[in-house]
Order: sequence, then structure tokens, then C-alpha cells
Amino acid sequence: MPCTLEMNVGVVDSLESATEHILKFGTHHTEAIVSESQESISRFIALSDCAAVMINASTRFTDGEEMGFGAEIGISNQKLHARGPMGLEAMTTTTWIVKGDGQIRK
Repeated sequence: MPCTLEMNVGVVDSLESATEHILKFGTHHTEAIVSESQESISRFIALSDCAAVMINASTRFTDGEEMGFGAEIGISNQKLHARGPMGLEAMTTTTWIVKGDGQIRK
């Protein structure tokens, strides 16, 4: 199967519009913002409910090997992976924040 490079991009009139769109249509896997406004970037991070937030960088960097975890053997959008009795560590989630300067991954 040939590889295609596709992306879904939208220009919105406000950060709230972007957040509403993402909450309705997003995957909760990786979201991205392209902005020079540190205030908008900080608010976007705080409003994002996903595994990774990309700031001025391609969402294609959300990859096990690219993020330094080694070969990727699976992907999960779940928030809790533990089963049975859980301590505090098992009940917390992580959002990776990747800051870039326009980088892309080919």
C-alpha cells in the first residue's frame, strides 16, 4: 500500500473555536497548534485532552522511536492502562508536550 502524506488543517477565528472542534472531532491522540502567541499556546495545552500536544511542529513526531521510547509496538488512546487495585501512579496520565520551530517529519 503506498504511503500518502495527508493532513487536516483548519484556520479558526478563536482558540475556543479550535478547542470545540477538537473536542468534537479529535482523536484524543495528538493535537497541534501553530502560533506565535505564548498565551494561546499555554491555553491550548491546558485545554487539550490528548496524549501529545505539538507546538509549531508536525503531529508525525508522535511516534515511539521519535520520542525516544524505542520501537513502537502499539498505540493507545486510553487514559488508564492498569487493571485491578491501583495506586496513585497507575491513576495518573501523561500528556507529552513537544515544542518545535516548524519542524516536519518526512
